[in-house]
Amino acid sequence: MINTVTYTAAGAGADPQDMTLDEVRAALAPLIAENAAFDGWGDAARDMAAEQAGVDRDVAALAFDGSAAAMIDAWFASIDAAMIASFAPGDLAAMKIRARITALVERRLEIVAPHREALRRALAILALPQNVATAARLGWRSVDVMWRAAGDTATDYNHYTKRAMLLTVYGATVTVFLDDDSEDYRDTRGFLARRIEGIIWFEKAKAGFVQRTRHRPSLSRFVGRLRYPVG
Repeated sequence: MINTVTYTAAGAGADPQDMTLDEVRAALAPLIAENAAFDGWGDAARDMAAEQAGVDRDVAALAFDGSAAAMIDAWFASIDAAMIASFAPGDLAAMKIRARITALVERRLEIVAPHREALRRALAILALPQNVATAARLGWRSVDVMWRAAGDTATDYNHYTKRAMLLTVYGATVTVFLDDDSEDYRDTRGFLARRIEGIIWFEKAKAGFVQRTRHRPSLSRFVGRLRYPVG
């Protein structure tokens, strides 16, 4: 079920005068997102967030280097952190892998649900040519966080294929989510479930293929023996 989830930013409640720039970014990012729905990802939203948090405007400007992409980067990082923090220890471990990935994606959507317009504006900014590399980096970071939270420890090519597939699934799901007016985002949840099933099917098929070909004769090894006979 996709509900709306509120969360407390890292650094919230700390003395603004004692915050590092990293703490300022973490504290202001969710507040900027709240304002960005109306004011866009610009100076106005950042300054209003700074005022709400009691942070000097010049310090806030320095923290984000006057960049909308930097504000969005910090917001997405705060969503990653909030998603992980929302699960009690052992919650995900008790689920099957399909349920873990589904729960993680749905939880991300729950967190951003109150800020769909801010997300829509953020994605429009990240789609600009100068931000394509940043968009790819942020997307990859988020799916990496999800796979790691789901217990994935792969370091071979599986590490990359899993993340590439989830990135595609998550991006497509967000597109549906942004325009979903169904009750409890029913259409989004159904779309996500079908796409997650596709990932699981692919992983099973890939594992079966690897198992079947593991003991097949190697053509390169055979050719090598022709060139360099043993004994």
